[in-house]
Amino acid sequence: MANILKAIKTIIENPISDLVNYYQGKNRINSVGDALECFIKDIFSEALDENDLNLKNQKYSEAFSYIGNQNNPPDIILKNSDAIEVKKIESLKSSIALNSSYPKCKLYSDEPMITNSCRKCEDWQEKDIIYAIGVVKDKKLQLLWLIYGDCYAADREIYQRIRNKINSGITEIPDVEFSETKELGRVNKVDPLGITYLRIRGMWGIKNPVFVYDYLFENIDINTFKLIAIMKKEKYLSFSSEARKLIEMISDQSFTIENVNIKSPNNPAQLISAKMISYRINN
Repeated sequence: MANILKAIKTIIENPISDLVNYYQGKNRINSVGDALECFIKDIFSEALDENDLNLKNQKYSEAFSYIGNQNNPPDIILKNSDAIEVKKIESLKSSIALNSSYPKCKLYSDEPMITNSCRKCEDWQEKDIIYAIGVVKDKKLQLLWLIYGDCYAADREIYQRIRNKINSGITEIPDVEFSETKELGRVNKVDPLGITYLRIRGMWGIKNPVFVYDYLFENIDINTFKLIAIMKKEKYLSFSSEARKLIEMISDQSFTIENVNIKSPNNPAQLISAKMISYRINN
């Protein structure tokens, strides 16, 4: 079964920082964002070295139950396992644009922004979600975060409360016509002819992990590629002993697994036992 620990091992065994050049010859991909998404799909499906596109697609089908699009989260669902949302930024300190989707502690099947295909890809109600955030500059992957949503985002009620309050406030405006929408609201017939409408959209964003977890490290040197994965300790222990041994037996000095305490996204006064896995390519 595809999982984050196998993906981490694949990265260590096959470190690739020059993403676009790597994928240009294989898939005719010129976009950095597309190259990053292909890289994430390849490391989770063990298809990184597969040059035959038919065989690569077969590996994708074996590893994933859903592959999405840019407009509807998530980007990937691992079969009977976690969801993955891929985000590209160009600076170590850039914020993460989430567009119309608020940050997700977990992915729920009843969320209005996901597609029916996603909802029906498996028999599921709730999934853990991984934020795969790549810092890409000059077509090279400098830093890759793999962070579980429950270490990064608050419970969905926090965000829904704000969204619902805005939505209900808009609908209280007198003498305007509203219609059902997945966005914050839509006002119809704004003008006397009734030919103008207003779409009201939310544009969500979240701080870069380098600021969220600044208490875990003094600085991050990205002169060479670096990987940082963060998950709750209970999540780490939920993987099979075989899966954990895959990375616990790695002897590379540039690879570490640390026990850390992170602030709860719901209450910063509480600390959560977590695992931080890191790897860097030395000069």
